[in-house]
Amino acid sequence: MTDQTKPERIRLGMVGGGREAFIGGVHRIASRIDDHYELVAGAFSSTAEKSLASAADLGVSADRAYADYKAMAAAESAREDGIEAVSIVTPNHLHAPVAKEFLKHGIHVICDKPLTSTLDDAKSLVSEASRSDALFVLTHNYTGYPMVRQARSMVQSGELGDIRLVQAEYPQDWLSTKLEDTGQKQAGWRTDPDRSGLGGCIGDIGTHAFNLACFITGLKLDSLCADLDTFVEGRQLDDNAHVMLRFAGGAKGMIWSSQVAPGNENALAVRIYGSKGGLEWKQEDPNYLWHTPLGEPKRLLTRGGSGASDAANDVSRIPPGHPEGYLEGFANLYTAAAAAIQARRGQTGGSDTTDNDVSILPSVEDGLAGVAFVTAAVKSSANGSTWEKLDL
Repeated sequence: MTDQTKPERIRLGMVGGGREAFIGGVHRIASRIDDHYELVAGAFSSTAEKSLASAADLGVSADRAYADYKAMAAAESAREDGIEAVSIVTPNHLHAPVAKEFLKHGIHVICDKPLTSTLDDAKSLVSEASRSDALFVLTHNYTGYPMVRQARSMVQSGELGDIRLVQAEYPQDWLSTKLEDTGQKQAGWRTDPDRSGLGGCIGDIGTHAFNLACFITGLKLDSLCADLDTFVEGRQLDDNAHVMLRFAGGAKGMIWSSQVAPGNENALAVRIYGSKGGLEWKQEDPNYLWHTPLGEPKRLLTRGGSGASDAANDVSRIPPGHPEGYLEGFANLYTAAAAAIQARRGQTGGSDTTDNDVSILPSVEDGLAGVAFVTAAVKSSANGSTWEKLDL
């Protein structure tokens, strides 16, 4: 008989995510939804005083609140009860050095996207991850949505035939004015090239559209042609992007991402068309997937409904009709990562509600593709919208 005893919670650390940090709170909630993790340590802020204050807020012992990530990696790897995994939720420019430090100590890494702020850092991090026995997971959370998983399984099973066209977009409006000048923290680092990297809007949300298009279709991008704009006067990075795509195998696509489109909040959407039909999914209506078989009426598939596949049902938690998405998408990645970590412990007993196949998790190689996408888009636009191949 299989031992169904629930494994001990994974001891989790966090770098970044202190007071006033949005994404840190998201990761902490996601890690706890299926009860596989316990936050026990962190270098939560850039100073020892701030890190200690954040640790107190989170119930983390003061002796495990660190002034910097290097001290944290060294100390935790030396403890018998040290962290097994670290969640990296810093601004982009710190992803590479922080991840490398923990990988060197054999600590599993769960890193927010994008992978890094530069292509050289991304390639270096891929090499470091390949040398480490530790797991590396990139949290492209939209890949964890049930109906996104269903769309992917439908493409894989051939229901759409040969993929011809891929259209993805992610418009927002929150940076329609120069919000970064007001002291707003999230706007500040996202529009700062020293912390965000070469791309603004294209790196922050364009990478989500790109990743989702590739995740669902399984296609690999060969080259692109981009037109990036900075509409808000004085802003250092792009706030709108139009990108044409050429995929290996002949499929074509387009991506629009914008943070200056009034009336849009987080309107991520993807439309995929093949020789046998089409699919359409919108993040703000996450329970719904539209499927149009060629020559037949358009039909609505719903999360948990009669047309839902195992791929969707395996990552659903609540009854049909209740919206399920953003936090649960993150949680699905954390839970699949937990299953992989538990397997390396030689344990079983992970959540039955989540697809535990580690191969479906966004990887360091997926992260490299995202940074290469941003780099090529910036280069293309700077050169007058030339066609550029991805440098992988």
